Amino acid sequence: MESAPKKSVLPYYAVAAVWVGYALLFPLYTISAFLFVAVLSLGVFFLLRALCPDRSQAKAAPQPQAMAEEEKPASSGNEELDKMIRDGALAIEEMKRLNDSITDEKLSAAIDRLEALSQKIFDAVRQNPDKLPQIRKFMDYYLPTTLKLLNAYDRAAATGISGENIDSTKRKVEEIMDTIVTAFARQLDSLYGSEALDISTDITVLETMLAREGLSGQSMQAETTKTADGGEIDLKL
Repeated sequence: MESAPKKSVLPYYAVAAVWVGYALLFPLYTISAFLFVAVLSLGVFFLLRALCPDRSQAKAAPQPQAMAEEEKPASSGNEELDKMIRDGALAIEEMKRLNDSITDEKLSAAIDRLEALSQKIFDAVRQNPDKLPQIRKFMDYYLPTTLKLLNAYDRAAATGISGENIDSTKRKVEEIMDTIVTAFARQLDSLYGSEALDISTDITVLETMLAREGLSGQSMQAETTKTADGGEIDLKL
């Protein structure tokens, strides 16, 4: 916290006391009396100001909401992408909070994996907004439902007791976590489907052109093949 000086109020109270006390003891009907009291009150004021220095006062720290507004990322110009970025950041923060609260090591490791996969999904879409439609169901259902299940587990575990309903809730969440992690991984993999197809097409075209120009290993081997009587075989691809 930053500190700001706080002025002492005692000198002001003392000046008021001088005027009130003089008025009670002596008449204030003349200008000379007013001037005398004014000079006396100023002397008392500056004397007490010297004896009572200013004190430091801690300034209130910025409110979290104000800090959040200051750190708000700049708009990308794509409203849907900006919403994905905001919702994604909130989801990651919630995963971190739940991971800190949940003590089960296996479940905690699964949350670590979900957090890493989610971040990679958000990064991939941020770099290529055309992929936004591919994660719409992920953002609208799979991700919030996963957080809902983890919150249910966290509340059940926080009771600190064992019971039929509590144990059943925890067990069901633990059993489905592997499936959820696999689903998140497949969601990430699906975002690179078009790139994989493009790469496969490029490789096929490249291999064909290299072979046609006689630059591939297969073409070079065919050109040096000879028959048993010493003749050469002319192979064309």
